[in-house]
Amino acid sequence: MIKLCIFDFDNTLMDGETITKFAEHMGVGKEVADITNQAMAGDLDFFESFSKRVALVKGMKEEDAKELAKNLPFIDGAKEIISYLKEKCIKVVVFSGGFHIGTDVAQEKLGFDASFANYFHTKNGITTGLAGGEMMFNESKGLMLKQLKGLLGLKKEEVMCVGDGANDISMFKEAGLNIAFCAHEVLKKEATYVIDKRDLREIKKYV
Repeated sequence: MIKLCIFDFDNTLMDGETITKFAEHMGVGKEVADITNQAMAGDLDFFESFSKRVALVKGMKEEDAKELAKNLPFIDGAKEIISYLKEKCIKVVVFSGGFHIGTDVAQEKLGFDASFANYFHTKNGITTGLAGGEMMFNESKGLMLKQLKGLLGLKKEEVMCVGDGANDISMFKEAGLNIAFCAHEVLKKEATYVIDKRDLREIKKYV
């Protein structure tokens, strides 16, 4: 019986990549999107890609980032699937290689229980091109899930994960049920189930 579900955020719950939304605002959307695609396909180390993308949005006003975060679009069925899982007494947590500025707003809107993500470094309300946090490396999600399982006293088979990219592989290895959602091929190889329809309500078939 599943007791904990971990969702990736960008391109899993959120329709798109948070960093790309910020980059588009700064006029560097294509450059950031290209780096993101390389990282999610497993062709570029996540930390290296993260650092390059954050550097490209240096100079963004913190107030602009907050406003953009308020209006991030969600994948069809995001709110419904979280409600469905919680009705089944499953804790829902988000692990994001993106930013708390996005996941914190999403938590209020979607109703998941907690999120782990990263923070922009700012000075005088302006991003410096640096960032830090809980989800900066290829193995971050797996390490965090391992800690959560220990804290909550959960077995591997009591945990499920949903994600789309290469940096989700490490958390898939810590869970008993793994769903690759509209995912890159590198993650599909690690999944229990693959969903290619862009509707999160499809998860109900497996939980």
